[in-house]
Amino acid sequence: MNETLYPALILDALKNVKYPGNGKDLIENDMVEDDIRIDGRKVSFSLIFDKPTNPFVKSVVRAAETAILKYVAPDVEIKDNIAVKFRTALPTPPEKLLPHVKNIIGVSSGKGGVGKSTVAANLAVALASKGYKVGLLDADIFGPSMPKMFGVEDEQLYMVNQEGRDWIEPVQKYGIKMLSIGFVVDKDSPVLWRGGMASNALKQLIADAWWGDLDYFVIDMPPGTSDIHLTLVQTLALTGIIVVSTPQEVALADARKGIAMFKDEKINVPILGLVENMAWFTPASHPDEKYYIFGNGGAARLAEQLDVPLLAQIPLVAGICENGDGGTPVALHIEPQTSAIPANPEAAAFEDLAEKVVKAIDERNATLPPTQKVEMKN
Repeated sequence: MNETLYPALILDALKNVKYPGNGKDLIENDMVEDDIRIDGRKVSFSLIFDKPTNPFVKSVVRAAETAILKYVAPDVEIKDNIAVKFRTALPTPPEKLLPHVKNIIGVSSGKGGVGKSTVAANLAVALASKGYKVGLLDADIFGPSMPKMFGVEDEQLYMVNQEGRDWIEPVQKYGIKMLSIGFVVDKDSPVLWRGGMASNALKQLIADAWWGDLDYFVIDMPPGTSDIHLTLVQTLALTGIIVVSTPQEVALADARKGIAMFKDEKINVPILGLVENMAWFTPASHPDEKYYIFGNGGAARLAEQLDVPLLAQIPLVAGICENGDGGTPVALHIEPQTSAIPANPEAAAFEDLAEKVVKAIDERNATLPPTQKVEMKN
């Protein structure tokens, strides 16, 4: 006949289990919770450890199971019936930055002068024109251009109270929420900051601003590869990167380096695609003609070599520069296409780019896991 089980038998058995940390038994260490339950031959109780990182949890639980079977009875149902509790709870994970932002798009280039900021600005405008909620961050700390391109150079930044704290309120123009270091520095003076100061300023524009709900958050990155790029991938989980280049071989060589940086296993941010800017020149009086001033199809060949999509080929048209300088990005002038040749080919090119970016992001999200912030060790 099986011996009747009662709590004192269990406690006596557990006195034979020594905790490896100090050599005392579980009772002396006050590690047995006062919750012993006995149901027929089934016994359950909890063991208490100081913290979740305790290295002896599994071995102590196994030793407690063995002691019950040895010192109480071999038929006691104890396997997997010992719960584990901790006196110190797991640390609360930090709040996710931009929790209401669905997709974060970095717009990058291997070198300056290829029209990266123009592409970022017009992409944001084209996305907003399609009804999406769009944010735009000018992360080109040393050469901010978005305030001029949107005609808001003289705007002042204000604070807004949301969820019990004060935040920087982004400037809104053309349905886009926007921030730039250009709003807080003298537009006629250079930004003479060391890398750490620039990175901290960028983090503040991201973390201390009230971006709210966004479908797409477009980040105009600085050209090249720098501390700012590392700051961004360590601060935010970017959905993907768009790389901008011109057809020139020197620009394509730098674009290749930029793509390699984001594909590096330590960074591993998906490349959404390549944009060839200034792909050809089309005279306003002859919209069906193309003159390849900087070369023909270089970015298309690079995209094929690197197995990344070619998202768009943007023509070289004076109106793009003129509209940017005038604070009215050309994508604002998208018109219904009524013939084979659009009335405004440059605006149509950015509309097509926005459509392909939406498609590329949908495909990326359907086939790849969410991007994680980069954790880089020195």
